[in-house]
Amino acid sequence: MIRLYHVPLSPFCRKVRLCLAEKKLEVELVEERYWEEDPDFMRRNPAGKVPVLRIDDMHLAESAAICEYLEDRYPSPPLMPKDPEGKYEVRRLVCWFDDKFHQEVTSKLLYERVNRKLMKTGYPVAANVKAGSKAIKYHLDYMAWLLDRRRWLAGDAMTLADFAAAAHLSSLDYISDVDWNRHEVVKDWYAKIKSRPAFRSLLADQVSGFPPPAHYTDLDF
Repeated sequence: MIRLYHVPLSPFCRKVRLCLAEKKLEVELVEERYWEEDPDFMRRNPAGKVPVLRIDDMHLAESAAICEYLEDRYPSPPLMPKDPEGKYEVRRLVCWFDDKFHQEVTSKLLYERVNRKLMKTGYPVAANVKAGSKAIKYHLDYMAWLLDRRRWLAGDAMTLADFAAAAHLSSLDYISDVDWNRHEVVKDWYAKIKSRPAFRSLLADQVSGFPPPAHYTDLDF
């Protein structure tokens, strides 16, 4: 049995969950309060971060590396192009969302509004929330620019780049921090990926003290 140590709203964990589900791999989800630095968890990943994937007595860390490991081991259905240029573009966009988007948006909105309360580290910093609310507009504009030229973010086929973006945006959508009316093409893209069977477990997530908005599970939002 594959086991994933995760946090429900972590975009990095969600990306791995989407990859596992798209490849129809059964997985046991174990919620891990990584900030408590439990000794057993620290032995699994001394970096003290989620996700951690247990498979064949191995403990794999770092979401991008996990997803590419799964792609190599379970190549069907493919989530990476075959050509070097296509692979580059997917990896570039995965880095864009897991680095730039994460630093400018996710950490400023999700972490301030949710993680601070869960970890009991105080109240949201208003300046960070304001900065995140401003930055997400730029990122939605960039996504619209890409989607005006491509069927999916990295090209004509759905890839890990789409899962990386959807993981971050779905976490923010859980707290109603995405203006889906800013770009119809981005809204259509999200509706398309949200309707996939792989997305079902994400839509079923419930975080104590943070009920999702009504539209969160609506496929026709």
